[in-house]
Amino acid sequence: MKKALVTGGGGFLGSRIVRMLLDQGIAIRSLQRSDSPELKKLGVEIIRGDISDRATVINAAEGCDVIFHVAAKAGVWGDYDDYYQCNVTGTKNIIDACQTHHIQKLIYTSSPSVVFAGKDEENINESTPYPDQFLTAYQKTKALAEQMVLEANNETLATVALRPHLIWGPGDPHLVPRIIERAKAGRLRLVGKQSNLVDSTHIDNAALAHILAAEALAANADCAGKTYFISNDEPLPMKELINKILAAANLPAITKTIPTQLAYTIGMMMELVYKIFKLKDEPIMTRFIAKQLSCAHWYDLTAAKNDLGYQVKVTINEGMERLKASLNK
Repeated sequence: MKKALVTGGGGFLGSRIVRMLLDQGIAIRSLQRSDSPELKKLGVEIIRGDISDRATVINAAEGCDVIFHVAAKAGVWGDYDDYYQCNVTGTKNIIDACQTHHIQKLIYTSSPSVVFAGKDEENINESTPYPDQFLTAYQKTKALAEQMVLEANNETLATVALRPHLIWGPGDPHLVPRIIERAKAGRLRLVGKQSNLVDSTHIDNAALAHILAAEALAANADCAGKTYFISNDEPLPMKELINKILAAANLPAITKTIPTQLAYTIGMMMELVYKIFKLKDEPIMTRFIAKQLSCAHWYDLTAAKNDLGYQVKVTINEGMERLKASLNK
């Protein structure tokens, strides 16, 4: 790698990938919607634009020999077309840019949710099929994009898709602050059984997986045209994971619970209200969230270890210490 394009380089995962690449002496260009003064100070070339705009993506990719496509529209609520434009059209533009500029490597950030069917996922591997029905627009559009990336793999463009689960760590703008804010407001509840094991991924491990994938990727490489689950390989009960995050923020453990079926019913009702009144904010509960919080989600990482050389560098306990230090600065 000499010069990499990172989409969403200003985001949580994207910026960590950028910094790891910079440490290796690789020139970086980031395509993102907002500015990043901190990345500019590090010598990153920032191009502001929307990945759903083909011309912008084609121009941004010129002169690069690898693309890390991290940018996506995440969440569990919103118009399908918005998800489609960002996640599917945006990914098509990235693939077109690779072909236009003869870029040889594409690393795509996917999600384990693309195979979630609303049931327990216990030690599953990459042979798990896509569900017959998707529960959210995010799931469906990420699955469509993942399939496009894998199908684009050929003799001139090597592609790989990574599925990191529940990324957290210092600077996390999603999982950690959501848990902390709801706990402080007295609105945090454990859903369903307390024994459902859940994998999570420290930010450094998620970023490292992308670097390793780029290094392993080549035409006809074992990882070319494939997808891989990524996690800390330390599944914990959902209750324990949440309470570790709360402890890092010096907050008391959560013990209040709500039955799965009640959470599901509340989610269904909230979705109905939000649709009727065309509310844009994300509901505090949806059917998808109820199922996510009450099901097991842990994965067999054998393929990532064998094909990418993936190994966890930051354990959950080490990561929680770093998180605590960052939250108490």
